[in-house]
Amino acid sequence: MSSLPASHCRVLVVEDDPGAGLEITAALEDYGFEVECVPTGFHGLLRATNGEFDALVLDRMLPDLDGLSILATLRNIGKQMPVLILSALDAVDERVRGLRAGGDDYLVKPFNGLELTARLNALLRRRRAATNGTSAASVLRVDDLTLDTQTRVVRRGDQIVDLKPREYSLLEYLMRHAGEVVTRAMLLESVWNYHFSTQTNVIDMHISNLRRKLSFNGRLSAMVVTVRNAGYIIHAAG
Repeated sequence: MSSLPASHCRVLVVEDDPGAGLEITAALEDYGFEVECVPTGFHGLLRATNGEFDALVLDRMLPDLDGLSILATLRNIGKQMPVLILSALDAVDERVRGLRAGGDDYLVKPFNGLELTARLNALLRRRRAATNGTSAASVLRVDDLTLDTQTRVVRRGDQIVDLKPREYSLLEYLMRHAGEVVTRAMLLESVWNYHFSTQTNVIDMHISNLRRKLSFNGRLSAMVVTVRNAGYIIHAAG
């Protein structure tokens, strides 16, 4: 699903709930990550400090050490691996605290395993691009669909597609994650800047408009596909 070789990535999971730890580990291993799960904050801090991991999935509320304290310690000693915070605390100020403490993303419990892997994969891809000193491609392509991020011109074949600003941002996000499932929460946060759970049909409306505008030779576009109970994915129409 991604150019990032998940099978080469080691992920440390710090989760005190045995059932949740097993579910998280299973979801990440199914995707191809190599996972080590520890049940306490103390062991998490020890392994994150001394081990070689590509990413950390960190529970916010731990019985011995607070997750944000662990995160602050790791950042203070120079550990810069991407950190995805897991928490049952969904208030906006709690999310802000987690991100300000050095977290790269914040996922509220309960969550879908697909969203967990999608967010972690996005963090790893972003970190790899920054490490390699690469910049995002100026022209994105999926099949005969192209999007030029410099001129903001979108074409389906030779035909220019006229998109409103929000439709353009939605399409750009989908194309940057081509072949990957993008969840509604990810779209709300990245395209609409909603950093909280909300009941709205705004995404469905924009996806519908996008499909209509990307229609080709009178046929409704099959490029943007709904993945039931997960989100959306864009790929070649064939």
